[in-house]
Formats: sequence, structure tokens, C-alpha cells
Amino acid sequence: MLEFQNISFQYPQDKQPMMQNLSFSVEDGAFISIIGASGCGKSTIFRLINGLEKPQKGTIFVNGKPIENMKQYSAFMPQKDLLFPWRTIEKNICLPLELQNIAKEEQKRRCYQVLEEVGLLQYAKKYPKELSGGMKQRISFARTILAGAEMLLLDEPFSALDFLTRVDMQEWLLKQWEHFHKTILFITHDVEEAIFLSKSIFVIQQRPFCHMQRIEIPLNYPRNREDLKKKEIVDLKEQLIQKLRQQEDKAI
Repeated sequence: MLEFQNISFQYPQDKQPMMQNLSFSVEDGAFISIIGASGCGKSTIFRLINGLEKPQKGTIFVNGKPIENMKQYSAFMPQKDLLFPWRTIEKNICLPLELQNIAKEEQKRRCYQVLEEVGLLQYAKKYPKELSGGMKQRISFARTILAGAEMLLLDEPFSALDFLTRVDMQEWLLKQWEHFHKTILFITHDVEEAIFLSKSIFVIQQRPFCHMQRIEIPLNYPRNREDLKKKEIVDLKEQLIQKLRQQEDKAI
């Protein structure tokens, strides 16, 4: 689905590269989390995938094709919901369809279909201020789905939510992933969240980095919170936390 081939990138204001000769791949339909200390390059990977930044070296492929000649191959969901407060939920969700010049009746049909699939059909005529934080993130996810991409880039989408809402949203997201069969790349600082959601975790441990350690999660789907209490999962969580601490120590 996604392949980085010998990617090197450096921001103009930086004295050293963010990444050098980075290569990795993501399988179609996978749920991958990326973890690492703040400023290590997680969000830069997303910016490169989206084409917002251009690598100085190397090529990024989606389904075997260079992204330079592609459109609508990925959709991005940021930390904040970015819903327009003056638009109804229906109109917020329809935004990517408007940008694609889809007919209004078709916009409405797709909007109501995805709202029903995420369990919020009754809120179509509401405004963002009438929704809870978790509901807003579900609406943001629905809008991301309607962008039409097979690969979703989710950048810490639950970080601003309270603990219980975040737990609920993690479980909800897994159900949506299983339903829509999308490829998801998920950035998080929460090791437990990464373990609960992911098939595999990529760990960034240095900067500049030329490699991300890939760790397979020894859990099958569907999952529940009790799985996190298994000894091998508790041990894995501690190992990952230790890796991140080592990176933070190097940065100080």
C-alpha cells in the first residue's frame, strides 16, 4: 500500500536532517501506529505522504506508483476536529465532496450513509457546539472517510479527550477500521493506545533516523481492555516506554 524508498529530508532551518535513507512499507489494510519522542519526525512522515513536504532524496510509492502523479490517495485527520462552527454537521461532512464538485444530492446521500455508519445520523442538522468532544472526533473521522482515500493518516486524534472518552474512541475506531477496511497510520504518544489499536508499531529512536523498528503486537482482533493485562503485553508496554525514555534522555 505504502512504501518509503531511501527517503532523506531536512527542514531548511534545521542543522541536521530529520531522516536519511529511510525505507519502510505498510501493507494494504494494516493498522500501524508510529511512536517516538516529540520532534522526532512522526508528523513529518505524514507531511511527506501528503505531499506537503518534498524529500531531498528518494521516492514514496502508493500501490506501486510515485505519489507525485497521484491524487486522493490519502486523507488526514489532525488532533483537533477543525469543524466549522457556522456549518451544520451535514455541511461539515460534505466539505470534501464539495471540493470534488460532487452533485448536492449525491453529497447528501453519502453524508447520511456515513453518518449512519458511525452512529450519528440524528445529529446531521446540529452544529459542532452541540456535540461532545468524542462526537466531534467521530464526525471528523466521518469527514475523513468521505475524502475517498484508502489510506487514512490520523495524527493523535484522541489526545485532547478525557481518559474515558479516549478509551471509548479507541474501541470505536477499531470497529470503524474493521468495517471500512482502510489502511490506517496512527501517530500517538500513548504507548498503551498504540498497543491496543495496532497490528504493528513503528518506533523512532533517534534523529536523524534511517530506520524505524517494527514491533508486531501479539494480539488478535477483536480486542478488549482485558487483553492489555496479559503478561506479554504488560512486558511489551514497559519495553516500549523504556525505548522512548532512552530517546528523551538523548535529546536532553
